[in-house]
Amino acid sequence: MTTHDSESTSFLYPFIDSEETDAQSLLDDLAASARGKAAESARLQKESLDEYGDGLTAAGIDMADRFRRGGRLYTFGNGGSSTDAATLASLFSRPARGRPVAAWSLAADQAVVTALGNDVGFDLIFKRQIIAHARDRDVAIALSTSGNSDDLMTALTEAKQRGLLTIGFAGHEGGRMAAMASAGELDFCYTVHSQSIHRIQESHAMLGYRLWSVAQEHMTRPAPNSVEAS
Repeated sequence: MTTHDSESTSFLYPFIDSEETDAQSLLDDLAASARGKAAESARLQKESLDEYGDGLTAAGIDMADRFRRGGRLYTFGNGGSSTDAATLASLFSRPARGRPVAAWSLAADQAVVTALGNDVGFDLIFKRQIIAHARDRDVAIALSTSGNSDDLMTALTEAKQRGLLTIGFAGHEGGRMAAMASAGELDFCYTVHSQSIHRIQESHAMLGYRLWSVAQEHMTRPAPNSVEAS
């Protein structure tokens, strides 16, 4: 490992830089680090589920109603959150059990993303896709560890104006996503209160799974006073 590589990863495993010569002691430190991170992740997931239980249920029921009417799900995010958005879309569109629904990650098509980024600007890569494809029965979910990404905010604003159900997953203190939710400009916002990007994304995955679970449960129930789209 080069000096640069060591410096760039020392914040993850600071004990590695202590010039440990005892292999067993190093293994013990690694195991303790892994256990500590797993415990913190489990704590955050539980706290987030406890805090947002009612909101997740309400959103999941609304999603189920929209899916029964032919609604589609659009997910989006940047960087690691883009990968999480793709995983969430796949959970809804290709579930291991239950009813699949139409779901897409808006960052999945490289040609579309790069064309929009080049032609109209990166801040509009998701908004323009919402304009092109979304209908008022659809659902938009944005994932951001900061809650402040411009391209996500503009897409959520456009989706809300078009009548989509809008959901934001944020981290830290919630950023602009939380402010939008407080102002009634975002239907639901779930903020994972942590400074660790890794722990935030792990909790986002759990919250997304809970949304899917609630939606699946309610899609199997009869929908009173509604007609499913053919």
